[in-house]
Amino acid sequence: MATSYNVKVWAIQTRYRTDSKGKRVPARYIVRWMVEKERFDQTFRVFPQADSFRSELVSAAKRGEPFDVETGRPVQANRKTDRARWFQFSCDYVDMKWDDSSPKYRSSIADSMTAITLAMLRPDADAPSVKELSLALRRAYNKNTRGSAHLEDIARSIRWLERNTREVRDIEKPEVFRAVVASLDKRKDGGRAAHDTVRLRRIALSNSLEYAIEKKLITENPMRQIKVKKHKSVLKEVDKRSVVNPVQGRTLLRAVREQTPRLYAFFAVMYFAALRPEEAVNLRKRNLLLPEEGWGELHLEKAVPEIGATWTDSGQRGEERGLKHRVADEGRTVPCSDELTEILHWHLSEYGTAPDGRLFRGVRNDSHLSSSVYGRAWAKARQATFTPDVIASPLAKRPYDLRHAAVSTWLNATGDPTRVAAWAGHSVAVLLRVYAKCLDGGEQQARELVARRMKGL
Repeated sequence: MATSYNVKVWAIQTRYRTDSKGKRVPARYIVRWMVEKERFDQTFRVFPQADSFRSELVSAAKRGEPFDVETGRPVQANRKTDRARWFQFSCDYVDMKWDDSSPKYRSSIADSMTAITLAMLRPDADAPSVKELSLALRRAYNKNTRGSAHLEDIARSIRWLERNTREVRDIEKPEVFRAVVASLDKRKDGGRAAHDTVRLRRIALSNSLEYAIEKKLITENPMRQIKVKKHKSVLKEVDKRSVVNPVQGRTLLRAVREQTPRLYAFFAVMYFAALRPEEAVNLRKRNLLLPEEGWGELHLEKAVPEIGATWTDSGQRGEERGLKHRVADEGRTVPCSDELTEILHWHLSEYGTAPDGRLFRGVRNDSHLSSSVYGRAWAKARQATFTPDVIASPLAKRPYDLRHAAVSTWLNATGDPTRVAAWAGHSVAVLLRVYAKCLDGGEQQARELVARRMKGL
């Protein structure tokens, strides 16, 4: 290991952002130092963490400790990491992923790392409850909340976690690794976790272990070395029972117009143009290319997935992001039927737009339309449209099911999966495996067509 005593530590640098009120506030703090001619950076969300880290570097340099030229850290600190505990390492892993992750992905990583860390605990009769530990881990795996003041129960659980998680290197022991992997298949109540949940947890485990190798905490990724039961990757298909036919779809939209008219066009763009809710929420007037009547186009640019404010950089619920399955700044063009063109003209005439051009906005102000608002409106429309038996069924249970209906209709009508995949914002493979579903009530028609062909008619 090459070392050096030629170390220089700079003052902490602050990066700013503009909040929702237009005020310039600190966004992150950067500790920058140099060992020989190699520069190193470490970013922190809160100032005390940055100040503490910088102080450790300065103190080590003053004591005359050698620094590792490759890692930039004091050699003594590197030795300590040989016995690093899982909790602190997992926080470091989350921090490494944070800046390049969307708010929803940050929350997903936190969920997965919580399950993994609960499996990496050492037995202790005085351990807090699983619920308390889970709440503490969710706070610790969020860079926006980790450094803030905690309730006493949360703070006590975090202190316990710092002392009672296994060492990272223990994951290389076959019995420990197998126990961790087995635990990922289960919910907190002991039941079997959903397929997608298990898949995401395993991905997070594998990625964190690769990071542990990078940090020289383990030598090999046990995911590749130790045999465990394979988890088959299954692409979730749309339940065809949830997909409305044209009569049902229009009846639901008519109920929305009667009960919550300002959301009529919101649900219409999901049903006629297959927009995802986060795309519809962010639809702006500049995205519309509409003739007076007839077919037009919607040019989608950005989406606003809804997520808790603590997971976003802006501190607001949801942040504008690129479209799903698209590289940054790559848009998508969707056809706008003559029926939808008429609805959008009506909406613009009746309700106008928010100051930034958004077609749909909150009830009390011009904020983004929330899922709780349009969810309640949709539930009222189903209640007014369907019988109790149908209400209890999966048919159009969620607003998202309108998108499924649109894509299914496009595919059945055109028989052109390549074009439909481009409109829907999916690959052809995903389209055929997920969205190639019969419309509700179309099964009998399909069987009759097959019977006629078999008879030579």
